[in-house]
Amino acid sequence: MIKYYTRACNFYHGNQAKDLIKKKLALPLCGINRIAFDSIELFTRKKNKINSKFLHIKDIKYCNATAQKKINLDLKKITSRRKNFLKNVNFNSPSIMGILNLTPDSFSDGGRFNSKKKSFEHILKMINTGADIIDIGGESTRPGSTTIEPVKEWERVEKVIKNFKKKFKKKCLSFDTRKSELMVKGIKLGVDLINDVSGFEYDKNALRKLENYDISKVLHHMKGTPNTMQNNPSYKNVLLDIYDFFELKIQKEIKCFKIILDPGIGFGKNLKHNLTLISKISLFHSLGFPILVGTSRKRFISQISGIYDSNDRTGGTLASVLYLLSQGVQIFRVHNVNEVKQGILVFKKILSE
Repeated sequence: MIKYYTRACNFYHGNQAKDLIKKKLALPLCGINRIAFDSIELFTRKKNKINSKFLHIKDIKYCNATAQKKINLDLKKITSRRKNFLKNVNFNSPSIMGILNLTPDSFSDGGRFNSKKKSFEHILKMINTGADIIDIGGESTRPGSTTIEPVKEWERVEKVIKNFKKKFKKKCLSFDTRKSELMVKGIKLGVDLINDVSGFEYDKNALRKLENYDISKVLHHMKGTPNTMQNNPSYKNVLLDIYDFFELKIQKEIKCFKIILDPGIGFGKNLKHNLTLISKISLFHSLGFPILVGTSRKRFISQISGIYDSNDRTGGTLASVLYLLSQGVQIFRVHNVNEVKQGILVFKKILSE
């Protein structure tokens, strides 16, 4: 049996997008008339054989009946406006998720914000410089890291989560954890979003427990565990394999609309995998959910930049964020909030002309 996948492509922005949509020469992405597309890349997959071709939207009618049906179903999801289900987060505009690692061993900022005073100051700084969401984590998931006990992880984050909701009632709080018992504790303290990098694979009780709560979830993809994920990761096709993972998880296990998709850049992917996912990220719009991507300070930047690498990798981070923004990605998980916010504002203004 052949499986079809639809990727929106050939994007237009600003006034040009609005004009093309008005003339019915292009379609709006995610219901937003500031970004439009007039072509698709149609992938076909039959067992291990994968092909793709580019089609203008006016030529879809020449496809076979089965392909047309799937493309039209996908286009309905691609063009539909995303529902705003997160506290004070608007999926019709780009949002920034600021990272707070309360760990001694995270890959870029381990140990920097572990005290109550430093964590509060950093949260305040991120909010004041443009963060719409704060993502708090107490366990490092860098390549090669090992799992820590739930008690230890909770000790690191409990006070910060409690204080966050007292001081920043209107801000969206995300909790980065793989453990269901900690997810529930966080929800009871006011966490708005659960961000499990294992895609709810690590703790098999997680999704069952979360059924009792009206909680939003990041569906993240990771191949293996943090300790093993970079040991020669392989895929039949990284883009379509991750699409299939998301689709199956949504249909069979999660079964709710409060989902954000994260393809997991750097989590069980090599350089080529990461670049494929970033360059063709718009495929995931056909699942009908907001997309979150974290490229901040990731290793692929140093692999590309070589001798021009830097500690913060701000240039590489911002380059990837702006490309992803041009493809309609809604949320960016970053360390350097102010620089990314500045870049997004300037880039959006240029695109709007």
